[in-house]
Amino acid sequence: MGAIIDQNAPTSTLRIVVIGLGMVGLSFIEKILEYDTVKRYKITTICEEPLVAYNRVGLTQYFSHRNVDQLLMKPEQWYKDNNVSILMHQVATKINTNLKTIESASTLDINSSTATVTTTPYDICIVATGSNALLPPARFVAGLDLPGVYVYRTIDDLNLIIERAKAAKNAAVIGGGLLGLEAAKATLDLGLKTTIYERNTQVLARQLDVEGAAMVLREIEKLGISHNMGNPPVAFMAEPSGPNDGGEPSYVSKVKLEDGSVVEHDMVVFAIGVSPRDKIARDSGIDCHARGGVLVNDFLETSARDVYAIGEVASYADFTYGLVAPGYDMAEVVARNLTRDVNSKSLGKVHQPRRFTSADMSTKLKLLGVHVASFGDYFANSNDVQELTYRDPFDVVYKKYIFTKDGKHLLGGMMVGDTTDYGKLLAMSKSKKSLQIPPSELILGVKPGQAQGSEDLPDDTQICSCNNVTKGQIKSAVRTKGCSSIGEVKTCTKAGLGCGGCVPQVGEIFEAELKAMGKVIKQNLCPHFDHSRTELYQIVKVKKLKSFVEVMLHAGKNRRAIGCEVCKPAIASILASLFNDHVLDHAPLQDTNDRFLANIQRGGTYSVVPRIPGGEITPDKLIAIAEVAKDFGLYTKITGGQRIDLFGAKREDLPVIWERLVKAGLESGHAYGKALRTVKSCVGSTWCRYGLQDSVGFAIFIENRYKGIRAPHKLKGGVSGCVRECAEARSKDFGIIATEKGYNLFVCGNGGAQPKHAVLLVSDASEADCVKYLDRFLMFYIATADRLARTSKWLEKLEGGIEYLKKVVLEDYLGICDELEKQMAYLISTYQCEWKTVVDDSERRQQFRQFVNTDDTQNGIEFIDQRGQKRPADWPKEGVQLPPSPVSPKMDPFDGGISKEWICVGRTGDFKIDAGQTIKYGDVQIAVFHLSNGSWYATQNMCPHKRSMVLSQGLLGDSVPAAGDDKSIAQPYVSCPMHKKNFGLQDGKCLSSGDEDKYQIQTFDVKVAEGDKVYLRLPPVKELNEVLATGKVMIHAQDSQGKFEWQTSIEILQPSSCETSACGNKELDW
Repeated sequence: MGAIIDQNAPTSTLRIVVIGLGMVGLSFIEKILEYDTVKRYKITTICEEPLVAYNRVGLTQYFSHRNVDQLLMKPEQWYKDNNVSILMHQVATKINTNLKTIESASTLDINSSTATVTTTPYDICIVATGSNALLPPARFVAGLDLPGVYVYRTIDDLNLIIERAKAAKNAAVIGGGLLGLEAAKATLDLGLKTTIYERNTQVLARQLDVEGAAMVLREIEKLGISHNMGNPPVAFMAEPSGPNDGGEPSYVSKVKLEDGSVVEHDMVVFAIGVSPRDKIARDSGIDCHARGGVLVNDFLETSARDVYAIGEVASYADFTYGLVAPGYDMAEVVARNLTRDVNSKSLGKVHQPRRFTSADMSTKLKLLGVHVASFGDYFANSNDVQELTYRDPFDVVYKKYIFTKDGKHLLGGMMVGDTTDYGKLLAMSKSKKSLQIPPSELILGVKPGQAQGSEDLPDDTQICSCNNVTKGQIKSAVRTKGCSSIGEVKTCTKAGLGCGGCVPQVGEIFEAELKAMGKVIKQNLCPHFDHSRTELYQIVKVKKLKSFVEVMLHAGKNRRAIGCEVCKPAIASILASLFNDHVLDHAPLQDTNDRFLANIQRGGTYSVVPRIPGGEITPDKLIAIAEVAKDFGLYTKITGGQRIDLFGAKREDLPVIWERLVKAGLESGHAYGKALRTVKSCVGSTWCRYGLQDSVGFAIFIENRYKGIRAPHKLKGGVSGCVRECAEARSKDFGIIATEKGYNLFVCGNGGAQPKHAVLLVSDASEADCVKYLDRFLMFYIATADRLARTSKWLEKLEGGIEYLKKVVLEDYLGICDELEKQMAYLISTYQCEWKTVVDDSERRQQFRQFVNTDDTQNGIEFIDQRGQKRPADWPKEGVQLPPSPVSPKMDPFDGGISKEWICVGRTGDFKIDAGQTIKYGDVQIAVFHLSNGSWYATQNMCPHKRSMVLSQGLLGDSVPAAGDDKSIAQPYVSCPMHKKNFGLQDGKCLSSGDEDKYQIQTFDVKVAEGDKVYLRLPPVKELNEVLATGKVMIHAQDSQGKFEWQTSIEILQPSSCETSACGNKELDW
């Protein structure tokens, strides 16, 4: 171990130079800044790329958001704030170990004979140059230099792939490892036909055995990705250049395989591994391994004094690590040792030098939609071990755990499909402790209906495998560093900043630590209430509160508050679940879907979904649906729930459309509501030779029984006529499967992004018992679930899980079953088809007019033809220039002396209280809002995020000042119904976190005069049209293909497009 500097000695500041600014280099810098409490070191880093450190683990996410800033580990300002000097666009070429200097040159002229050489002195040098994407030797594989052949390593590589994908059609991904599968998913998402080529006979050869890999491969096939195992490419070919090609080489077009066959591919992406970037060490006379990598000892020291190597460039014990987690361990060792005198004195004892002895290669990832994990010694193969294997090809689950022969110690294992127990099993394998349970209990994992707890995991359990964060580090962030939110924990520890799969467990540890510190964890509905959704349900029920105003008066923090986009729909749902009023009786509380009884789609049009109970429909009803679709030009598609979806309906046409559908005997399908959607069925004993019961008839009965009932989240059901399960009932919130004796009733399943199998509630029940238990189950869920909690998540959090639920529903453990059944009976008896009520009520029909001041109508997006139907033009992909934004946060286009006058746009009775309406002025749509406190506001109707004419349909809210803030006042705002961007009604500023400087909307003065006339102060029509005319600012088909071309006499500053997590908050799960 080299000399350690006494940081209290009266010497000058010491210079650390980090060569390479990747994830490991940044980790070292962060650790030095944390441990160097006396600020002895001055850090300089030499960064070859044009960007500071970015998240390579999350590189594939770039294809979806294409925002470089989202990948940065730290913004550039962070380096300035911490006095870290960066030499950008510089490649280090030599370390002079005698003079202790580093030579570097600009990447822009590195190959020039006149390149300027920069010399940087160092006291400590850290080599963290990482690795390069590996390519096969050119002598073995021809054509590697052809255009269209790429590697999958940097953002520049990804940009080249994205650009080529615009013309390419057929991609070859070379490599079936972790990165290869990610690359395959990326090319597939870019719209390319994709084939994976792998030299081995299986994918994920370093993580899984043959059987586990085969299961993953079957899932890959379901996505439409082809594969060719054990038959790698040996040459890449291009068509000969023609006379019109200008001498430019043609793109790759064909691939020759090892077996001699030739296949067509016009893009090739290599992801076969990495090779250490050790050239600077070799050129500087520092010892390197013959196969690559800078040789280091236990202290990560190289053969040169005061020169260390960490990360993928380091070769330790003849091994280089291709994962980021071992690099973080190395960074920790060096940073601790360089500051150990300070840490020793703070501890009051001698701090022994840290050693790097090995790294945990355990991994847990989600690849192509499949959860995969391996931990411990997962390839142990000797006479001293015993394997325990579990296979479920139906649920796509494979587990193989390796134990000692006596079964007392878990050595390692691999998992496909279900990786729930990864953290617990990894801790067990690392602890070397004897098992206290039989090995067979481990293989089944967490029991259905019960969430995995983190309380029993030791502190050294790895929670985030991407960034090697332990449970103890998360606890420390909460307890000693004062992190008070999940976001702060993620920023402080980096847990959850990789693939994101560990975030639920991070949240669990965070909450457990807060509880251990005696802090109250509030599950309040929103800042307007000090109550959870469950508590508010009981308050409304007991006090018989019938309106939002009454709820705010009795339970709100501020009686005069308007509410927000969170609490309004939640309370509307509670009122509907208890009193079953027509949803439009509480229209201002409803999101746009419930407010207009249809799902809003791109461009502000709506979809129409009639109810088809059990999937059964007569030819006459089919004809009625077809005629409506044809007459109104609606895009038609069959849904996954055995229904017919009609897209592209204009809001003002919805009452006329539904009048015809109701006349044909059809009802609302409630596709727009948090309510029962469908009860899917197979044909059962009616037609199927295997059917045991009439599944169609029972499904129709069940769907008609529960239709219209509002719940915390959407509900789906299924009835299968036998155990062949053709209705997929176990993927629903409730599923009924016929047996010879009756039905098995399953509950709390769901499909979607995180599928969950329903669990058995009762077996061989009669139809009557099934209905009785379903009544109780659904009402218990409605009364006790959190806002937007699916039944599966509700059951996971329910103390006691499925066994407790059985006691409540089957045994009446709480003595509330009579009440639950009565409430369900009330909801069933008061059902009304919401659309029939609207169709029969002329006043309600008026609420669907597009404009209150004219019968004119406008499209909000251009429609194009596709496969014989009309659909909205694509939203432009990232990188395509949109037309200029009418308003930027930096200027008001109408502040330049343009004269304005008061224009009457209607009467007060035209504008619903606590809601927005749209008026048309010239070719411009303006949203007018009449708040419940009597105030009026007006803004442009176009949301600048996706240029949809929808702001008038958004929910109104008011901000709540932070605790202790006596100066701020509540600011009214509108929440865009598309993606929940919030805009202040007073100044038009965007209030959504991260987007404050990106978007702003134009506001207009409003007054009420001459009794009940509503006036807006507006510029002349011509000037307003020049900036906000619908025909100019809406999305056109050409926007997604190239640069938008139109001119305006007013210079407008363009904000960047939205690319943050605030765009389309998935937690809202529309």
